[in-house]
Amino acid sequence: MHIHILGICGTFMGGIAALAKAEGHQVTGCDANVYPPMSTQLEAQGIALIEGFDPAQTALNPDVYVIGNVVSRGNPLMEEILNRGLPYISGPQWLAENVLQGRWVLAVAGTHGKTTTSSMLAWILEYAGLAPGFLIGGVPENFGVSARLPGVPKQDAQSQSPFFVIEADEYDTAFFDKRSKFVHYRPRTAVLNNLEFDHADIFADLAAIETQFHHLVRTVPQNGLVIINGAEASLGRVIDKGCWTPVEKFGGEPANQYAAIQNQVNQSGDWQTSNEADDGSFDVILQGKTMGRLTWKLFGQHNRMNALASMAAARHVGVTVEVAIEALSQFDNVKRRMEVRGEVNGITVYDDFAHHPTAITTTVAGLRGKVGKARILAVLEPRSNTMKLGVMKNALPASLKDADLVFCYGANLGWDAAEALAPIAAKASVYDDLSQMVAAITKEAQSGDHVLVMSNGGFGGVHQKLLAALQVKFQAELTLG
Repeated sequence: MHIHILGICGTFMGGIAALAKAEGHQVTGCDANVYPPMSTQLEAQGIALIEGFDPAQTALNPDVYVIGNVVSRGNPLMEEILNRGLPYISGPQWLAENVLQGRWVLAVAGTHGKTTTSSMLAWILEYAGLAPGFLIGGVPENFGVSARLPGVPKQDAQSQSPFFVIEADEYDTAFFDKRSKFVHYRPRTAVLNNLEFDHADIFADLAAIETQFHHLVRTVPQNGLVIINGAEASLGRVIDKGCWTPVEKFGGEPANQYAAIQNQVNQSGDWQTSNEADDGSFDVILQGKTMGRLTWKLFGQHNRMNALASMAAARHVGVTVEVAIEALSQFDNVKRRMEVRGEVNGITVYDDFAHHPTAITTTVAGLRGKVGKARILAVLEPRSNTMKLGVMKNALPASLKDADLVFCYGANLGWDAAEALAPIAAKASVYDDLSQMVAAITKEAQSGDHVLVMSNGGFGGVHQKLLAALQVKFQAELTLG
């Protein structure tokens, strides 16, 4: 089969392209922004890429066009496809019919933590020898790729692994299918990490998102498992709408199946009076029994919850909690999740995908727990559709409370970032010029600081610009003696 993918350079659609190629299909694609690293990754796999959406691409005569949700009416190639009555399908539906069908799908949904939890789960299954396939909206460091087909498990060298881990997004499927992507996946194991209002561009309110999550729950079979965060009232409402599948809970009440007991520094939670840092370790409790202590590279309460969710899902396919703990002790996180991009003169620069106020809160708090009283310089780009609409702008000051200084890039917003950050004006500054912001951060930064950059986009390459500017500053200081 020859498939031509519209919007191929997104992480999800690029993952579909890689899976389709691995399945033996001929794959071509186009996008408005064909550039590295996705372009080079796809070209390395022999996937031909075309810049733009010229209607002349129909001369390729593929068997079907796979449409990403970046494509809307008015797109010239899409209009040509519609006018000529050519066959087309959404990315999630193509994936469901051609890759997921007949496999044991483990889907990870939630407003936050989908990518990290999916990566943890895939790694646990890999460590246990189950050779899962996966499609994840990021690049897990343990694998180096965002998608692959199932391999051959160590326990059965005669057959392909049945397991497939997928990051299950609640965003809509395509311009012609306004259901959430995840309703196509038909998981046997479904993780609902958390649920709060997001995607204000397509959802009217939280209740509308809860309805979509309920539609996902409706697809899980009776012999499957739904795993939910027991501390989330919204997920409780989702289950109360109707559930025909066993439910396990993590976090929340001590009576829930899975719990995490933090170390003493974490329990005190008082970084202001302690120079001790959170080493990230915690005891894993299953039905009241301590199963072991996880010591790993990650930190923060949100990652403890992600770990519990991944352990619960892995246990459903037969991996013990003890083995899951061993696996996560060797988990290397995901690119752009508190990823250290460099260090100059004792100043560490991080890259993180956080863009929703809740994610910003947990990311900053997690770093605070790690670094103790050291200064955190938070650098924020409110870039998501929800943030650009200003729906959550009033939540930003509270989300940044654990940062010592805040630098916000306010260009291209439909609201006044300085006004929104007025409650923390003493430590916050807003810039419409990226170079000016880099200069201000560089001037302020001093040895021992942690510069936390948060954006769901490329942020104009600010990380490398900061590191380069800090290096120039450091060399100048050395020269001056």
